[in-house]
Amino acid sequence: MKLIAIVLAAGQGKRMKSKLYKVLHQVSGKPMVEHVLDTVDASACERKVVVVGHGAELVKAALGDRAEFVLQSEQLGTGHAVQQAAGLVGEEEGTTVILYGDTPLVTSETIGHLLEKHKGAKAAATVLTAVVPNPQGLGRIVRGDNGQVLRIVEQKDCSAEEAAITEINTGMYCFDNRKLFEALKLVKNDNAQGEFYLTDVLEILRVAGETVEAHIAADFAEGIGVNDRVGLAEAEQLMRARIVRKHQINGVTIIDPAATYIEAGVVIGADTIIYPGTVLRGSTVIGEDCVIGPQADLTNVELGNGVSVKYSVAVDSVVGDGSAVGPYANLRPGSKLGRECKIGDFVELKNATLGDGSKVSHLSYVGDAVVGKDVNIGCGAITVNYDGFNKSITEIGDNAFVGSNVNLIAPVKIGEGAYVVAGSTITQDVPSGDLAIARERQVNKSGYANKIRARAKSKKERTNKQ
Repeated sequence: MKLIAIVLAAGQGKRMKSKLYKVLHQVSGKPMVEHVLDTVDASACERKVVVVGHGAELVKAALGDRAEFVLQSEQLGTGHAVQQAAGLVGEEEGTTVILYGDTPLVTSETIGHLLEKHKGAKAAATVLTAVVPNPQGLGRIVRGDNGQVLRIVEQKDCSAEEAAITEINTGMYCFDNRKLFEALKLVKNDNAQGEFYLTDVLEILRVAGETVEAHIAADFAEGIGVNDRVGLAEAEQLMRARIVRKHQINGVTIIDPAATYIEAGVVIGADTIIYPGTVLRGSTVIGEDCVIGPQADLTNVELGNGVSVKYSVAVDSVVGDGSAVGPYANLRPGSKLGRECKIGDFVELKNATLGDGSKVSHLSYVGDAVVGKDVNIGCGAITVNYDGFNKSITEIGDNAFVGSNVNLIAPVKIGEGAYVVAGSTITQDVPSGDLAIARERQVNKSGYANKIRARAKSKKERTNKQ
């Protein structure tokens, strides 16, 4: 029996007041609909159908080949949306899970429990419900004496007794697939909105003598649908707390969870400490025993074990075991540090590889460079990699020493063990073991400073008299 997922993602989301299609708004670094697809994948669904409408091409581009797509050209209700998938999966034997592209907090564990309840009860339909502290505005679950679902009553139709019910409909279900699509044929749109409601399927099945069950989600937040920017921020906060808790359980110390932002795809090793103000994005992978922050901003970065990064930014970079970055360093894309490297304050790297033990301690720029092992690059040194038209490479061999305030005019090679004297501007290769000095010889003119001051004073006095 196949497990099928249908994700409804056709609504425009007018309350978001955005040019961006609703389900593409991000929560913890991913579009909401991607979170839902992650849940579907983790639930081992064999077929995944996403119903798209407004912004269809953008949703398809975001999800790629992760799902099949059907178009709901007119938004005529949830039942109508599911009907659009009939041509793809309507004849399949199996179980179908109905989810929404704007419910990023639902988990595969909850879907698993929903399916277990559905299978155990031999139900035709099982509703995912939640018990909430304030059910105002939400559809109430009315159960019979045997616990089965009798009906779902919308807020405007509730009696006083029904309004007191705190178990609500999340809008997520699982169905016997064939029975779902047969019942959809009977759904009518004779309501004030003129829409075809998926909830009507439950009543159709119950009247036909089928079992309609419900499963209560352990965390009511999983059923939250994001409809506006307020809801988006709430979902972000809940997702962030969930992500932080996962890392804490896995052995990561997070000093101040409320002041730490970690996206869903980030991996962190045990015994790493995350200090406040840290932002970890994308596919960042952090090893064990690291110290990250305060105020480290890392995107798609791979850090080895025992790495320290503080008050620094790194993007699309790799940092080897035991290396230290910061404070106030900037690792731009393509930066690769070996083991035990040091990148100090106000250092910028771009498309640069540093071998084990190499150091750029302060106030330097190293771009488009290949630096060997145990190289020391002094304060204010610069690889001059751009001539206004082309980028060129600087190569520095193992154990070389580059003094302070040196300009290396690329393309240029500094050989193994070479020594470049401070203040030099190097335009030619320096062979291994050589010392290079390229600066004007110093000349001291005796007493000349006093002559300059006297001349300047005289000029100022003449100007004032005029």
